[in-house]
Amino acid sequence: MHIFRTALAAGAALAGAMLAAPLAAETVAIRAGAVITDAAAEPSGPATILVTDGKIVSITPGHGTVTADREIDLSTKTVLPGMIDLHTHLTGDPGGDFWKEAVEPDEWSMVIGAKNARLTALAGFTTVREAGSGRDTAFALRRGTAEGLVAGPRIVAAGPALSIIGGHADVNGFRSEVNDLLDSGFTCTGVVECAAKVRLASQNGSDVIKITATGGVLSQQGRGLEAHFTFEEMKTIADTAHSLGLKVMAHAHGARGIEQAAKAGIDSIEHGTYLDEAAAKAMKASGTVLVPTLMALEGVSEGLGKGVYTPVVEDKIRAVQPLMASLVSRARQYGVTVAFGTDAGVYQHGRNAEELALMKKQGMTDREVLASATTVAAKVLGMDSQIGRLAPGYSADIIAVDGNPLADVAVLEEIDFVMVRGRVIE
Repeated sequence: MHIFRTALAAGAALAGAMLAAPLAAETVAIRAGAVITDAAAEPSGPATILVTDGKIVSITPGHGTVTADREIDLSTKTVLPGMIDLHTHLTGDPGGDFWKEAVEPDEWSMVIGAKNARLTALAGFTTVREAGSGRDTAFALRRGTAEGLVAGPRIVAAGPALSIIGGHADVNGFRSEVNDLLDSGFTCTGVVECAAKVRLASQNGSDVIKITATGGVLSQQGRGLEAHFTFEEMKTIADTAHSLGLKVMAHAHGARGIEQAAKAGIDSIEHGTYLDEAAAKAMKASGTVLVPTLMALEGVSEGLGKGVYTPVVEDKIRAVQPLMASLVSRARQYGVTVAFGTDAGVYQHGRNAEELALMKKQGMTDREVLASATTVAAKVLGMDSQIGRLAPGYSADIIAVDGNPLADVAVLEEIDFVMVRGRVIE
């Protein structure tokens, strides 16, 4: 409880006057120059959006007289649904100094998280999936943004990732006794233990189960990037999570690990670097979604040769570089659904929208890219009746930009207005 209280206090102090919370039963009229209600729709002419208690009440053509407690003038802007990033790490910042895990307390990661939550919202992302954190930090931050104490997006939180012993997401790189001390308690071996850890994550508050199905790039060991868990372990994780109403997201680079995860019923593959035909066909057959996180490679590549990363990590970064430039096009060739996620925290938070242009560069249209970050991502979360479009009854997660993102998705790199659950983020 001490960490939790400290975390919320830190977040509240940092947010301060940054967050404008709606009054009870307050009705806000947003005067829009144009509205894109859905990535599949065309921009409207001028329209008025009425918001009450954090939800959209109506969207009507023109700027006629309405009854509202206050008005927001966006009459020169294009208004559209807030974007969704399916892979973020709000409580961490980029860097190769993995040793800080041994010297910085959880309270500090909450300060970092409050900072990054606001930056992420201001970048136009009104919902994020927090893809791995400390035991309680993402859950406390989730509550802080939900209650309006911290300026930031809606957070769907995984908490600690499940890993094999010594695998990616386990503690590596320290003396054995330090590894033991820093152990999150979420490694597992065998189907019984893996099922138990899924249930433990659910008990502790996870909205989604995150596993590291293969080795990783930034972990401090040079093991291969192929499957870590056995097929039986992965299937048990997926089956147990689904029985609890939870989805599973799997960090996976190697092709055989991707294929195995898809066949085991994992819901999304994060990264997917070495995706090949067999792995892609397995994903298509099972309905497994790819979250490519192209910005992760951008971020780590910027640190190469600068002493940021250890030699073993630099070697792994250079090995994956040639593959990410064709990842999205490879997946789409076999009919795999691609959803938006960036791995924010591996690069500087607030740059999330740069992923959009990287996806477009690999063959997606502007409309497809926008859909990946709105309607498609909302469906991945199982929240497509609440977020991802603008319609009566949906959450008032609203952003505004100059220009038309359906003609040039790059305009979403400059956001002029953000509202999350009816609260204006400033």
